[in-house]
Amino acid sequence: MRRFLLIISLILAPLAVFAAMVVADRSFGGPGRGYGYVVEVDLPPVDALAGLPKIEGPMDASRPLVVIDAGHGGKDPGAGTGTLKEKALTLSLALALRDELIRQGGVRVALTRSDDTYLTLDERPAIARRLGADLFISIHADSTDGDGSAMGATVFTLSDKGSSLVAERYAARENAADQINGVKITGQSDTVNAILVDLSQRETQDASAQFAGLLLRESRDVMPFKVPPLQSAAFVVLKSPDVPSVLFETGYINNASDAARLTSPTGRQAFAAALAQTIKVYFARASVQRK
Repeated sequence: MRRFLLIISLILAPLAVFAAMVVADRSFGGPGRGYGYVVEVDLPPVDALAGLPKIEGPMDASRPLVVIDAGHGGKDPGAGTGTLKEKALTLSLALALRDELIRQGGVRVALTRSDDTYLTLDERPAIARRLGADLFISIHADSTDGDGSAMGATVFTLSDKGSSLVAERYAARENAADQINGVKITGQSDTVNAILVDLSQRETQDASAQFAGLLLRESRDVMPFKVPPLQSAAFVVLKSPDVPSVLFETGYINNASDAARLTSPTGRQAFAAALAQTIKVYFARASVQRK
């Protein structure tokens, strides 16, 4: 019996010592050990990512993200005569560009709207910022009160003062989309209002200008452009402080030639292919510059 108890004690003694060590470690150990270690993780607010559009394309967060904005929508039809409305035209062009980018691969894509949804002007660049976009393209189609002879595309970038009186007036008309009977229905944040006087945004504006120049180079052989083709104005949708942005005025919706080009499958494909090529070249250059 004594021999049996001795054997049991020899087995249990080390286990008892080990158990005492564990208890001591859990009770008196420093941070990072036992129950004294607490992991704190800062989580975004519940609604921080709510309501954002789907990102399509490669499932690789390292790939650049392009946010395509189809101008107008919902209760805001934009320009247009008869049954052809800007909101429908811009959506068809945005969808064509999305499909072409996905087909080619290499970049991720998101649309600010994929149907006839109304978005305020402030919401559009805000979507790009919340998604962490690398490029924002707002697609539009102009109209004139004249005989419909005006035609051709224009690429706008942001400036605190329009590059011409026409550009300023055009920006004022587009910015009025957030107004009902002249009464502004949405306010601009102090951050947005300060963008134009913040010198730290110069890099973003330079990148926008580089993309605009590439867009003209890659597109001028497949679509007509106005003179001058590159302009700047204080568009609300271009006021993202850290996302290179352009507004692509694709043509005049009340010009027969422009309307036929923009509404035809061939014209939409040419538009999408030219922009997709521009985007490819832009990000290739950006990648080289970062090295």
